[in-house]
Amino acid sequence: MTTAAPNTVTTTDHSRAVADGAHSHGVGGTPQGSRAERITSFDLATIPVPTGREEEWRFTPVSRLQPLFAEAIDGHGIRTTVVAPNEVQVELVGRDDARLGTAGTPGDRTAVTAWNSFAEATVVTIPTEVVASEHVSIRVEGIDTVATASHILVHAQRHSQAVVVLDHLGSATLTETVEIVVDDGAHLTLVSVQDWATGAVHAASHRIRLGRDARVKHVVVTFGGDVVRVTPDAEFTAPGGDVEMVGLYFADADQHQEHRLFVDHAVPTCKSRVTYKGALQGAGAHTVWVGDVLIRAAAEGTDTYELNRNLVLSEGARADSVPNLEIETGEIEGAGHASATGRFDDEQLFYLMARGIPEIDARRLVVRGFFTELISEIGVPEVEERLIASIEAELEKSMSVLGA
Repeated sequence: MTTAAPNTVTTTDHSRAVADGAHSHGVGGTPQGSRAERITSFDLATIPVPTGREEEWRFTPVSRLQPLFAEAIDGHGIRTTVVAPNEVQVELVGRDDARLGTAGTPGDRTAVTAWNSFAEATVVTIPTEVVASEHVSIRVEGIDTVATASHILVHAQRHSQAVVVLDHLGSATLTETVEIVVDDGAHLTLVSVQDWATGAVHAASHRIRLGRDARVKHVVVTFGGDVVRVTPDAEFTAPGGDVEMVGLYFADADQHQEHRLFVDHAVPTCKSRVTYKGALQGAGAHTVWVGDVLIRAAAEGTDTYELNRNLVLSEGARADSVPNLEIETGEIEGAGHASATGRFDDEQLFYLMARGIPEIDARRLVVRGFFTELISEIGVPEVEERLIASIEAELEKSMSVLGA
């Protein structure tokens, strides 16, 4: 779904549809094959360098990601710092550590390059039945623009609870793997913030694996950088799992921000909710959201819904939104998706202006309201405050164009 013209709103809503049998639905004008057929591999030779014509790369400026497609990346352009409470274990391990690679298999070229190129990995473990007293902070700081690969594993063991904040700052050219393993009964919130400086290029593969009755809140926030592409995959391995995937993004002129999600319902009675919201402004600003949900034949009792909303603040910006839902069984609780892309709601602006609020201030209020609900769900006050400040800074740019 694409919008570039002013005063255009495009909406797709397929809500709480219960399937009568195998069903596959794609939006965006390109036929979709089964998501289950996607090639995944740890072998570079199996996943070639993309041309941009492939379905998973058709919206992406692949020329700007070329350094991250190489067979080997040996740069050291980032500094990783972890601050954690005493009860949480933090290790730096070699690539031969048996715990690495257990959250899933790479599914695109940048991900398989990252897997084959990292030398050491940062492992954060929340031990069995431990409730972390403070959130864990992982800071990834770009210190050089040389192509770099990194690997992070966050492992929440049985019945543990923790909040992890993964922060990306500075300027870098980075392909990154983030493994998230959540064992039976564990609860984990992971917040990944992409607040890169101008010129940064970042491809991140987040692979989430949930055990029985595990709960995960996965939050992605993207503001900075030149090209940022985040691909979270969630896989249920036992009944009772619950994943909530939340995203916020704000793209400026010439920035490309892409978020591609895959939720794999492979076992019965699991629940997923996906909610992503984005705003964009300036010539050449481009956002992409693709949400794939696969309900396999064995996944009876599945309950899933995904939503994407985009707010276009100026001419020359483009948002692509593609929800895909594939159902292989009719025995589900419910499944649906919705997508909308457009400019300001004229009725909201009229309502505010009719009560004496100047147009500039009314526009600010609309954008703040657009994001506020999701920001309040993050649950980390210092992160929430920082995001509000970032949104205010972005609004200053758009309001100055309007003559504020």
